[in-house]
Amino acid sequence: MSSTAAPTGTGDNLVELDNVTFGYEARAVLRGIKLTVPRGKVVAIMGGSGCGKTTTLRLIAGALCPQAGEVRVAGEVVNRMTARELYALRRKMGMLFQFGALFTDLTALENVAFPMREHTGLPEPVIRDLAMMKLHAVGLRGAAGLTPAELSGGMARRVALARSIALDPMLMLYDEPFAGLDPIALGVIGRLVRELNDALGATSVVVTHDVAEALQIVDYVYFMSEGVIVAQGTPEEIRASRDPFVHQFVFGEVDGPVPFQYPARDYREDLFAEAA
Repeated sequence: MSSTAAPTGTGDNLVELDNVTFGYEARAVLRGIKLTVPRGKVVAIMGGSGCGKTTTLRLIAGALCPQAGEVRVAGEVVNRMTARELYALRRKMGMLFQFGALFTDLTALENVAFPMREHTGLPEPVIRDLAMMKLHAVGLRGAAGLTPAELSGGMARRVALARSIALDPMLMLYDEPFAGLDPIALGVIGRLVRELNDALGATSVVVTHDVAEALQIVDYVYFMSEGVIVAQGTPEEIRASRDPFVHQFVFGEVDGPVPFQYPARDYREDLFAEAA
């Protein structure tokens, strides 16, 4: 679909999925996926529910192992790593979960400080100062003493974002970062995703359903459907696409390749069968 070639598998790519296949027993989730994420870029993975987006994130993080193909991060094959190697790699990754996943009994400051206490030997005063810097970066230094129950949904998501960048990761993974947010909070999170990526010199993979926000902040988009990549391109190419699936998804149309009705036998046959 795209007139711009997809990023190729070179040293300029931080993440590469090469012919990756994954499934649960008899159900295939991903089928021969090829995907690359260049260093320093923000790349979105979009598609309908159940198409394999979050599964792709879990494969990149090493939480799942593909049945075929290779997942490479920074040139290393993730699905061949030992537990110790994988643990070391994950220290260089940040993950923003769909609903934040903050520790409910800890304050915002303590949530952000947690990974520093877990993975570094820094003294407490330094950890506190660094945690405050991360909260300041997301605009919530003044909320340092609040617990998750005292935060709005958008504020909680920002605290979770501050925690995910606590160790200055080289790779950020976002699982539906805009879900459940009001328009203002959504705009704030979108801006932070882009600005923090550039400020940290990081690379980001964003799984999202929010087409409008994503197309404003990302550099490249992959569209998935039924476990395969059906379209890809820059935001400009995606907006101008005449591909029926992409057009339906981008503009939220009811009629298109994705049907409104779940597959079923003829309606009249069902009616007559019930009457009989």
